[in-house]
Amino acid sequence: MKTEHKIIFENSKYMKESKDKSVDLMITSPPYPMIKMWDEMFGEQNTEITQALKEEDGGRAFELMHQELDKVWKETFRVLKNGGIACINIGDATRTLKDVFQIYTNHARILKYCLDLGFHALPEILWIKETNKPDKFMGSGMLPVGAYVTLEHEHILILRKDGKRKFTELKQRENRQKSAFFWEERNIWYSDKWRDINGVFQKLNNTRLRARSGAYPIELAYRLINMFSVQGDLILDPFLGTGTTTLGAMASMRNSLGYEIDKNFNEFIEERIKEIKKIVGFRVEERMNNHKEFIKKREQEKGKLKYVNKNYEFPVMTRQEVNLLIPKIKEVKRIKENLFEVEYDPLSPT
Repeated sequence: MKTEHKIIFENSKYMKESKDKSVDLMITSPPYPMIKMWDEMFGEQNTEITQALKEEDGGRAFELMHQELDKVWKETFRVLKNGGIACINIGDATRTLKDVFQIYTNHARILKYCLDLGFHALPEILWIKETNKPDKFMGSGMLPVGAYVTLEHEHILILRKDGKRKFTELKQRENRQKSAFFWEERNIWYSDKWRDINGVFQKLNNTRLRARSGAYPIELAYRLINMFSVQGDLILDPFLGTGTTTLGAMASMRNSLGYEIDKNFNEFIEERIKEIKKIVGFRVEERMNNHKEFIKKREQEKGKLKYVNKNYEFPVMTRQEVNLLIPKIKEVKRIKENLFEVEYDPLSPT
């Protein structure tokens, strides 16, 4: 099987090349309103934002920034298929303006707008990003009442368009079974608190790129893609940045489409794509080894398991894992500018 991955360098609030109801899953992390590193970018979209910040009118700046993001969520709703899911990784922001410190609740503002659009909210995930830095505490230290709770988590909003996705045809059901994950992975992935994925610091050479990049780890995109889509689906990222969602789609045998307004990311994205075959190889081996270790311990404690995976001939916990097949990349080709094709081995190694 082959997949295609297209990158479009234009503002995603238009998505001219995306047809209605053409996308299966959207995963993104947008610029965070009221975080200083994105002030300039938002100001380029609307000069009133720059003026509001200059006047230290936090409420007005916050709303104007979100109105720019709203255009993208509206387009996302248009291009998602009925039953399609949108995952939005967003952090809240703290800021002091006019000597007043407060939190700007980005996740709540996005959630409200998306619900008004017609999305249905599903249980969200808290991505816990704990730090031991001594300067993580805000405010007056040990003195009440001016000390503030630390902000050590981000939100992953999970939204669905229309009702539950249906798999009615035989080929659809077979592909869904092939796209399964391990029972023990389910128990970690479908928790509403993720503590096992660390934040990522991108070592970019370009200072301007560092200022504009809020990249999340590949594992976060990889996990969400495997949770909320099946092999062969089309994955969209309207704020592609350093290309993490594209990499996650390549790793998972999904197609992808990414929009990015800043063309300076192009070279860096291509460099990361060159490494994806090696990354996927390590991740496939890790998943296999983790499963074998789990099964070994489980059978020692509980006895022999009832089900066996047909592709790898090792025990699995449930019937739903019997046809599970983890993709392994054979080759990545650059078809033309900003278009890549990935070919996969017919069967991943045991």
